[in-house]
Parts: sequence; structure tokens; C-alpha cells
Amino acid sequence: MHHHQCHLKNASIHLDMAFSSLQISNLQLNENEGKPKSEENGENKILLSAQSLLNKLIRSNLVNTTNQVEVLQRDPNSPLYSVKSFEELRLKPQLLQGVYAMGFNRPSKIQENALPMMLAEPPQNLIAQSQSGTGKTAAFVLAMLSHVDPSNKWPQCLCVSPTYELALQTGKVIEQMGQFYPEVKLMYAIRGNKLEKGLKLQEQIVIGTPGTVLDWCQKLKFIDPKKIKVFVLDEADVMIATQGHLDQSLRIQRMLPKSCQMLLFSATFEESVWNFAKRIVPDPNVIKLKREEETLDTIKQYYVVCNCKEEKFQALCNIYGAITIAQAMVFCHTRKTAGWLAGELSKEGHQVALLSGEMQVEQRAAVIDRFRNGKEKVLVTTNVCARGIDVEQVSVVINFDLPVDKDGNPDNETYLHRIGRTGRFGKRGLAINMVDSKFSMNILNRIQDHFDKKIERLDTDDLDEIEKIAN
Repeated sequence: MHHHQCHLKNASIHLDMAFSSLQISNLQLNENEGKPKSEENGENKILLSAQSLLNKLIRSNLVNTTNQVEVLQRDPNSPLYSVKSFEELRLKPQLLQGVYAMGFNRPSKIQENALPMMLAEPPQNLIAQSQSGTGKTAAFVLAMLSHVDPSNKWPQCLCVSPTYELALQTGKVIEQMGQFYPEVKLMYAIRGNKLEKGLKLQEQIVIGTPGTVLDWCQKLKFIDPKKIKVFVLDEADVMIATQGHLDQSLRIQRMLPKSCQMLLFSATFEESVWNFAKRIVPDPNVIKLKREEETLDTIKQYYVVCNCKEEKFQALCNIYGAITIAQAMVFCHTRKTAGWLAGELSKEGHQVALLSGEMQVEQRAAVIDRFRNGKEKVLVTTNVCARGIDVEQVSVVINFDLPVDKDGNPDNETYLHRIGRTGRFGKRGLAINMVDSKFSMNILNRIQDHFDKKIERLDTDDLDEIEKIAN
């Protein structure tokens, strides 16, 4: 599982950027949809006319920003304040080609606002709030790749992630977006990636977890922090929840030059996260997303009434039998239920992957990898593991148990997070909730009221009914 050094290559991972349909010469991009790899290759030859058209397109789209994003700029007189004056994203052709090959043609909301700031000269610092699925990974990856000078063989961009899995996932996005920019190399600063003493890294981008990155900068001197041009801190809210990470991140930040561009992302902004963000990012621009923005519009939500977990299991099998599913994720409340369910499903002959909190990181990463590569069709998991797993092919999310917080109230955030794994980037998704008591019916009603989106009842004994919803 350890990637020691990885050349930027075609890596299949979903990218958080949604773009609308556009026909450029003979290059038809499906709306919001990555191409299957086999079709992609023939279309990678990009015409210069297409490139300038894309630049125009990005430019015109940067202008009509919707009001769901609050941009709190530090300087109202800055020419960036109104994006209209932003002439061009000045993307290198080989990056544009990477963006294209990933199947996008229009920036997502966070990108419309963030990219002009990130790519401006001189670079602007940024604190941005964005849930997963909003396009932040693509945005900061584009910023890193744009600021790299490939002729300089030393680290210039540093991205710090709270977990091993997230570092690998961001790395995959870098590989895919940089697939036509092979001079740019990437190194993972994660534990287990042991380098020989006295080595000076030649890779321009380093991505890793705080402890290892700090060691590489300070103790082992694999990285010269004074040469870093872009510093990205991802999932700051998760970062500060981990003992030690907060302190390590601050120590890394203090070693960086004044001129270094600081980009920080967080899904939530409680007081503690906000205070941390301000310590990491001096003089920031701030982008805040309005709550739960349009996430549920492309997801059809249903509920199924059952009396016990055995009935829930039967309903699950019926759903699974009637829908030709690409892949499904099933969320359970406890490890015990998850273990039981995975066992029952495999008895029925389903290929099942199980993710559970007590697994080692490496084990978890291996399970996610197998699932992502389609070796298993169903991933059964507890809530703990739900964050940050992007699997392109998930078309159905099943809440075997509805998400509740420790006081037994509906956990709307988690519900959004879970079902947001499907229907990403404009694809249709399907979410099915299992209700097995008055209590869980009440939770469901409250979730429905919170999001103001109707959750329809589904009769899982009626196979025709299930087939209808899947199409």
C-alpha cells in the first residue's frame, strides 16, 4: 500500500468538480460526468482553439457567481473583489488538458470564487469552508500544479492532510490532473515511507500527514521549508480534533517563508476551527458556503418500513436484487451490526467489504482500495469511517440505521455526508433509509423537515416498484 514515489499518471479517482455540457470541436463532454477510461484516450488531443474556448468559458462562468457563496474579501478595492475583471485563469495547456480529461468544463461554486484568488499574482491567502464534493480538492490541486516550476527539482508545494487515506486520495487527484504534466513529481510524506538519511527530495509536490511532514522539514531535512511556495491544510476541523496535529501544523507553518501562499479548508467553522485557521493563515480571504447548498437535489430519497434487523436485511437483499447496482454503501450504527450484516450478505453470496473503526489505517486503506477498484460491490461501514471516502461508482447509499447523535437526536450533518456520497457532481443518486420503529420514523420525519425534501415510502416486496426508482 505504501507509495514511495509516484510519477503523475492516469489514476482513476473521482474529482470534486462539476461542469456542464459543452461541445468543443468534436469533443463532447458528458454533463457532469467523467468519461470511462477507454473512451478518454482518443479525446485527449486538445486543440488550441478548444483551449482558448475553455478559457473564455471558465471566464464567463467565473462571472455569474450565484449568491449561495459568501465571499468575505479582505480588500473591497482589490481587482479580485469583482470576478468580472479576472481576465483569464492562465492555466498551462497541459493542466487544461488534465482538467479536460477528467471530464469537466465548468467550475463548481467554490471554484468560481476560490480559483481566481488562488491563481492570482501575487497569490492570495484563503480560508474556505467547503464540504466534500464541492470541488475544493480539485481547486487546491490546480493551484499547486499551477505554481510549480518543474525545472526546479525541490519541494515547492506542501499539502497536509489529517489522515493517511486522505493524503493518498488527494495524491490520486494530483496524479490525474497532472497526467499530462509528467515533469511534476509527487512524494507522500506518510509514516512507513522511509527514506535514506541525508536525502534531499527532488519532487516538487509533497503531500502527507502533519507528524511526518514536520519531521521531514525539521529533523530529517528532506524538505527545505523556506522554498515552499504553496501550503495547503485540508480538513482543518478534523485536524484540530486529533491530539498533536494542531501543534504540528502550526510548527510547520512557522517554518515557511512570508511569501508562501496559505490555503486552508474546513467543512465546519466552530470557534475553535476559526481561531486555528486565523493562526495558520495571515491576512486571509474568506469563502463561506451557505448551509447544505443544493446537495440533495440530485438524490432520490426513500424509506422502507421493517420490524426488525432480519426484515431490514431481507429488504436490503430485495433492493439489491432488483436494481442492477454499480456499487452500494451501507451505513450501520454499531460495529456489531456492521459485522453481522456483512456476514449475512456474504452468506447470500455477495462480495462484501467491511470497514470498521478498530481496523488499522493501512487495513482500512486496503479495503477502500479494493472497493474503489470494484473488487467488492457492497461496502458495509459504521459512521466513523464515512468521511472522505470518494467512490465514483456508488449509486446507492443505504442507511441500515439512521444517523443519530449521542443524545438520540437526528444527526443531519452525518445524513448529508452519507448520502452525499452518491449523486455527486450532478449524477443521479439513490438513498434508501431503513425504518424499524416509531423512534426511527420520528428521526426520519425530522431529517425530512430539516432538509425540506420529501422522503418517499418504498415497498420492497414490490420488485417492479424498486426497478422503477432505479431508472
